[in-house]
Amino acid sequence: MFVWMYNQNLNIKSWAEEDRPREKLSLKGKGVLSDAELIAILISSGNKNETAVELSKKILASINNDLNQLGKLTITDLTQFNGIGEAKAISIIAALELGRRRKEFEVEKKPTIKSSNDSYNVIADVLSDLPHEEFWVIYLNKKNEVIRKENISKGGIDGTVADTKIIFKHSIEQLASAIILCHNHPSGNLKPSNADIKLTKKLKETGEMLDTPVLDHLIIGEKDYFSFADEGIL
Repeated sequence: MFVWMYNQNLNIKSWAEEDRPREKLSLKGKGVLSDAELIAILISSGNKNETAVELSKKILASINNDLNQLGKLTITDLTQFNGIGEAKAISIIAALELGRRRKEFEVEKKPTIKSSNDSYNVIADVLSDLPHEEFWVIYLNKKNEVIRKENISKGGIDGTVADTKIIFKHSIEQLASAIILCHNHPSGNLKPSNADIKLTKKLKETGEMLDTPVLDHLIIGEKDYFSFADEGIL
C-alpha cells in the first residue's frame, strides 16, 4: 500500500499560529524572534523543499550567522540560494541597510544637562537671534539627556503664549522625566516679567503633579541668558 507522507514542516501556514514568524511577532513582540525568523518575514516564502525559516537558516549558516557579513552580500550572492529571487534579495539588502543607518544615529551622543549653561548651549542656536518671542521646551530622560527640544509657541516682540496642556501633552508623548522651559527676550532685557514668574510657578506646580519636574526656565538674550534655577526663584 502506498502512503503519501506530506511534510507539514514545509508549509508555515500549517504551523501553530504562535510559531509562524509574523504571528509570533504580533503576539509576542519582535524580541522573541530569531534572526532566521526575521529574515523569513522579509522573504515571505521558501522553496518547494524548504520553508522560509529553513531557507533563512541556510543563508545565515553560509556566513556563520554573522549579520555583518549578511549585510555585505550582493543581489548576486543572495540569488544563488534556491527560492531567493531578485525581489527577495533586494528586500534583505534594504532591511539591513536601514539597520546600518539606524546604528549611525544611535552613535550620536545625546547632550546631557548638568547646568544652566548646558541648557543654554542646547537652545541658544534657535532662540538667541530672533526678532520675536518664542517659547520652547527641552524634554529630558531619566539621565537628564535631551530627548528633543520643541517649539511650543511663537509671538510678537513683547510676548508669546505657552499652553500648559500642550507642554505636558508632549511631555507624556516623549515619556520625558523632566523638562526645561526656554523663551527669548528680543529686547535684550533678561529680567523676568511678572507674567514669566507666574507662568513658571504654574508649570512647576503642574509638573510636580504629573511627576515631570520643571528643572529650570531660561530667558535667552542675544549672547547671554537668565536662569530661574541659578537665581533661586524656581
